[in-house]
Amino acid sequence: MATAIGRLCVLVVEGEAAIARELQNVLSAEGYHVRTADDAPMPEAAFGEWRPNLAIVDDAESCRRIRAASNVPVIVVSEESDERSKVEALDSGADDYVSRPFGVGELLARVRAAVRRGAEPSAATGWLDAGDFHVDFDGRRVYVGARQVRLTPKQFDLFVLMARHPNRVLSHQMLLGAVWAVTSGYHLEYLRTFMWQLRRKFEPDPSAPRYLVSVPCLGYRLNPSGLTGETLR
Repeated sequence: MATAIGRLCVLVVEGEAAIARELQNVLSAEGYHVRTADDAPMPEAAFGEWRPNLAIVDDAESCRRIRAASNVPVIVVSEESDERSKVEALDSGADDYVSRPFGVGELLARVRAAVRRGAEPSAATGWLDAGDFHVDFDGRRVYVGARQVRLTPKQFDLFVLMARHPNRVLSHQMLLGAVWAVTSGYHLEYLRTFMWQLRRKFEPDPSAPRYLVSVPCLGYRLNPSGLTGETLR
């Protein structure tokens, strides 16, 4: 039975017609309105009049093209399962990565999580100030001083989690569980890639971070002022 989800829209960009049909059938059975690559040969075109709530693509290049046009959540579904391919996809702006063959239940869970985080308004409202950072929950925007930094939905979720706990060491498992609903070390490349993305956007020198600090073997902490000697909790 289809889930009552208000006909949320999903764009599927998949080069193999059989896989595109499989994805369309799975998603349509759950009540999603699906448009495939056959309907939108150029992924960017779908963000004009149609405005999908989620995109599912088969490679990093499609992800890059979509990310240049929109901050909509993107899931890469690919037969490549090696770490290099996953990191490339995540570094291209993907929010999640699913390897083929996939279980229908797993895919739908990832879709629901992505749509929930990217399409529904945040429960938090107003502003959060943390040192040099200012978070606008209503607009899902982050500022460093007066400079607005554009973040993808997952980048925003990860940064907000750290901003809520400034100077506190947050473990790898805690961050993975809260943002991706996974806790195994197998997914650490997700966290490393997203942290590197945030550093490139926030840090004056990403190779020598002063805001997003690694704590060896434990996790990460946000040093909101960028100064040394902040008290840890």
